[in-house]
Amino acid sequence: MNDPAERARELFFQGIAHFEAGRLEPACDAFEAALALAPGRPSILTNLGLTYEAQGKWPAAAETLTRALASDPQHPDLWLTSGLCRLRASDVRGALQAFDQAIEIAPDFAPAWSERGSLLRELKRLDEAARCFEKAIELGADPELHRFYLAAVKQDPSAAEPPRIYVETLFDDYAADFDEHLVGTLKYHGYESLVRPLIETGRRYQRVLDLGCGTGLSGKLLRGHAERLDGVDLSRAMLDRARQTGCYHDLSHADINEFLAATDQHADLVIAADVFIYLRDLAPIFHSVRRILDAGGCFAFTVELPQSADEIVLLPSLRHAHSEAYIRRLAATSGFSVRHFNTAPLRHDQTDSVRALYAYLE
Repeated sequence: MNDPAERARELFFQGIAHFEAGRLEPACDAFEAALALAPGRPSILTNLGLTYEAQGKWPAAAETLTRALASDPQHPDLWLTSGLCRLRASDVRGALQAFDQAIEIAPDFAPAWSERGSLLRELKRLDEAARCFEKAIELGADPELHRFYLAAVKQDPSAAEPPRIYVETLFDDYAADFDEHLVGTLKYHGYESLVRPLIETGRRYQRVLDLGCGTGLSGKLLRGHAERLDGVDLSRAMLDRARQTGCYHDLSHADINEFLAATDQHADLVIAADVFIYLRDLAPIFHSVRRILDAGGCFAFTVELPQSADEIVLLPSLRHAHSEAYIRRLAATSGFSVRHFNTAPLRHDQTDSVRALYAYLE
């Protein structure tokens, strides 16, 4: 076959078939070969860009989709995808421009308003972010989720718990890069600062329960100091990573409140490292842990501290902060005594160090 156009068409459809079957490398090869024969064709550029996106090649995806949109710009969904790829490639300015372009083409495109609001929230342009979330709600975006976003940027003291779908989706999407990003980029060492004092005593625990165990960072430190180590998390993807460590005897996919309310297994150590930021009301957790904790056992956890005098604050970061006074009050009403409190850094939020309370109750 000598006709380049016909060969490009054949390769294009081969690429489509590979992509739909989940064969991303052959799809990429076919689209790239087709593009070499038909440079600049928007349909090939679009599908090649989406293949790069599926492979996690964020800069290549953004650049390729932008080339496709240059000659065929009336696609708000592609502008949105291009913006998300630019965001993953740390091109914040380019991402915002892409979201703006999507909205200019389709002013009623709720997902673009939502992503624009989330980016402006990260940039601490809170009033603009609030207007985006209000517009997204007006256009039919998930009302529960976007009211939560709105409460965060407006610093609403009556904000509710984050929707379960928000936390579960966040960590399912985050699981593959979690350890590298959290520990490497955000300098997170809260799990280590929390666990080290518990194991340096030389005590061996009969059963440890790791609430919000994530990928198993705490479990790796605790596994040689416990007869039994169990974990619970809302994210299946996180639990898959934790399972690969081989540290845990049992891992449960559940909301930690629901898990604690239902379990009849006791523990002599319950830990929760950087977990309570996704909960507003900690009273049910405290009462449930008190019920299952053996005499002399320890309940160890971290909470992010508010900068105000309020007991509970929903921050623009979408995390809850809880004051030391609130923790002391809950400890007293739940039947705990305070073994030790310590205030120290937890991780970084952009360039700022985040202060946390390290609490050890018994």
